[in-house]
Amino acid sequence: MKTYHAEVTRDGRFWLIRVREIDRSTQALRYKDVVTMANELIEIMDGVKEDEYDLHLEAHLPSSVKDHQARAEVLREEAQRKQAEAAAEHRAAVQELLALGVSQREAGEVLGMSFQRVSQLAKSTGRRPPRHAACR
Repeated sequence: MKTYHAEVTRDGRFWLIRVREIDRSTQALRYKDVVTMANELIEIMDGVKEDEYDLHLEAHLPSSVKDHQARAEVLREEAQRKQAEAAAEHRAAVQELLALGVSQREAGEVLGMSFQRVSQLAKSTGRRPPRHAACR
C-alpha cells in the first residue's frame, strides 16, 4: 500500500498542507480539516481512493511551541514522581499511626483523609493493620 506524507504548517489564518509524493499543496482553515483536505488532494491528483493508501501527517510547529511542549512534558513527569513520593509519605504516615495503635478511623480524622483512603493506604503497605474495636 502506498504511503503519502503531508507536511502541515501554519500560514497566517490557514494550515498549509503539502503532500510530498505528488508535489502539491492545499490548505485548511481548521486543523481538524487537514486530513480531509489532504485526502481530497491525493484522490484528485493521483486518482486513488482513501482506502488504497496511508496518510502520515507531520505538523511543523514553531520552535517556541516545541520548547513549551518539551517543558510541559518535563514538568508532567516531575509531577508524576512527586505524586508517587507524596503517596509514599501518606502511606508512611498511616503506617506509623496504625503502629501506635491509632484506629483507621482516627488516623483518617487526624490526617484529613477518609477512612476508605486510610484503609487503602494501610493495605498497600504490605502489612495488615492491627484490628481495633473502633475499626469494626
